[in-house]
Amino acid sequence: MSFDVDQEILEDFLVEAGEILEQLSEQLVDLEQRPDDRDLLNAIFRGFHTVKGGAGFLQLEAMVECCHKAENLFDQLRNGELVVTSDLMDVVLQALDAVNNMFESVRNGIEPEHAPDALLQRLIDFAEGRGGAVPGPGASAPAPAPAPAAEPAPEPEPLPSNPNTPNDDFESLLGDLAGASQSAADTGGDTGGDSDLITEDEFEALLDDLHGPGGAPGAEKKAPASAAPAPAAVESSGGGDDLITDDEFEDLLDQLQSEGRGAFAHTQPAAKPAAAQPSQPVAAPTPAPAPEPAQPAAPAVSASAPASGAARGAAAQKPAPESNVRVDTRLLDKIMNMVGELVLVRNRLVRLGVTHEDEEMGKALGTLDMVTADLQTSVMKTRMQPVKKVFGRFPRLIRDLSRNLKKEVRLELRGEETDLDKNLVEALADPLIHLVRNAVDHGIEAPEERAKAGKPREGHVLLSAEQEGDHILLIIQDDGAGMDPEKLRSLAVKRGMLDAESARRLTDQECFNLIFQAGFSTKTEVSDVSGRGVGMDVVKTKITQLNGTLSIDSVIGQGTRIAIQVPLTLAIMPTLMVILEGQAFALPLVNVNEIFNLDLTKTNIVDGQQAIIVRDQALPLFHLKRWLVNGQESAPLPEQGHVVIVTVGTTRVGFVVDQLVGQEEVVIKPLGTILHGTPGLSGATITGDGRIALIIDIPNLLKHYAQT
Repeated sequence: MSFDVDQEILEDFLVEAGEILEQLSEQLVDLEQRPDDRDLLNAIFRGFHTVKGGAGFLQLEAMVECCHKAENLFDQLRNGELVVTSDLMDVVLQALDAVNNMFESVRNGIEPEHAPDALLQRLIDFAEGRGGAVPGPGASAPAPAPAPAAEPAPEPEPLPSNPNTPNDDFESLLGDLAGASQSAADTGGDTGGDSDLITEDEFEALLDDLHGPGGAPGAEKKAPASAAPAPAAVESSGGGDDLITDDEFEDLLDQLQSEGRGAFAHTQPAAKPAAAQPSQPVAAPTPAPAPEPAQPAAPAVSASAPASGAARGAAAQKPAPESNVRVDTRLLDKIMNMVGELVLVRNRLVRLGVTHEDEEMGKALGTLDMVTADLQTSVMKTRMQPVKKVFGRFPRLIRDLSRNLKKEVRLELRGEETDLDKNLVEALADPLIHLVRNAVDHGIEAPEERAKAGKPREGHVLLSAEQEGDHILLIIQDDGAGMDPEKLRSLAVKRGMLDAESARRLTDQECFNLIFQAGFSTKTEVSDVSGRGVGMDVVKTKITQLNGTLSIDSVIGQGTRIAIQVPLTLAIMPTLMVILEGQAFALPLVNVNEIFNLDLTKTNIVDGQQAIIVRDQALPLFHLKRWLVNGQESAPLPEQGHVVIVTVGTTRVGFVVDQLVGQEEVVIKPLGTILHGTPGLSGATITGDGRIALIIDIPNLLKHYAQT
């Protein structure tokens, strides 16, 4: 599909409409909890209206049609003619889903299809008071009822003002203007409701009242004998325009001030002439000595204060400059790649500097190290997005699941502003959806069961995120029924996953981890929500692909807690450098638990696999060089070796390596065509001493080589 508009305009629409549609999903769920929130009603109305306007400009008739009918419905709601109900919200959320589908079609260059006729008709029925709509307090009025007094219609928010600007005086002037034009309002002029803004008719009436019909501050007219000398006439530059010019406005201020009706009239003694007023407003002004009565500069002096205040007020109301710049993500990726190269050079220079005892070079390298680290952090932040981008979809998910499963569930979100790499934000969406659906379906009991157990009828699901060093910790927790480890053991034996003796040796923690096995499900019936035994397996696979870890804990009758730890970014990775037969390899540090030296003559054989005992737990032991170094498949084992304990998902194993180099932050580079697809390798990097190191993909390595 090709839109007959500028591509930049289309991109702007996709960005703006995408953000609005994300907000609408959250706002609609909030509205069901706060149906009387007029600000929320107005925000949702404006959201549909804005998307409709953008779609209309692009001639996307399908989106315009659906948004227009939703907009009409919310116009009735915000006017008090209808009341928010669950049935009404079901229809509105279906309409939002339809608009989202159309939006995705536009994003993919496909002509969007119209919403189903039945859905559009239901929107019309609700807007017209049919289809189960509940009329509001304003439905019986002959005309659209105004907002109740307790809930006034939202007024335009005042623009931010400079704290040093005497805006109170300027507001006082506006008050004087509005008071002087009251007669015009009483004769049928539209006053704009409760707005403080003076209308054009009121302002013209004020000019007529001050200067006679057709008069203006700069017009030549005969001044009364008792009046002070009038300011010099100013020729209007409006060319017949109804707008008042700056000179005319200043002359009007002069006139008001000279008649004692200006912004500072309430602070001046009546007996003092205009020329004696202070030129700057103060809290307790001290009267200045009266000047000569005939002093011609008196009007200018009296006008200087309000003119200055008006000028500064106008300056304070100037819109703030645009602080955001839209940048193509491909450019950010390119910059990130260049910063990665800089990090590699920094590592190399720092390593060289250690071998040269040059004080000046050491200082320069220290500065380079610090600046590079700051630059790296700043560029990484440009790729960061708040986890709210993922969390925002869960209120709607919980709402729909609750109605589908006939459960009462409250969702609590914490740490929505926690930032992480944009690629991780997108990658975490599916695992979190599986976990939250699992918590509601498996964990939270039916309201009647909870009441019998002495629990509140409403279940609680917590979804939180927080940063811990260079990692993000995600928590999914519920206060449901929890998991019974004995039941999990028996299910594993029944389905042939373990024999009875192996199942008996499992700890409770290992029993909980069984739910991450492919095909394992505690559900006896398959539904459209769960029961197929694939959801949790998908979670484990995805988290391990992200170099993350997950752990699970549960207490019968109290609930379940799942913790996920993922790195902040996938572009730069902290690693543990090791040596195998002279070749450098990098193990992702997020998977490394501990390191120690081991007497390899004291290992054990468990189920045919060499193992070591670490804190009373048997861990499989593998010799990496037998897998990764050509010609070492049958190499004799050393008597002493370095063992690295790593965690993959819920599995812990030990790797034997020849030499430990230390921790190093590396930039991941893709493998060349020769090594592309090599099992157990995810990329390459350059070490601080200039050597090429291969980055180990631990999950795939174990999947391909391990016999467990």
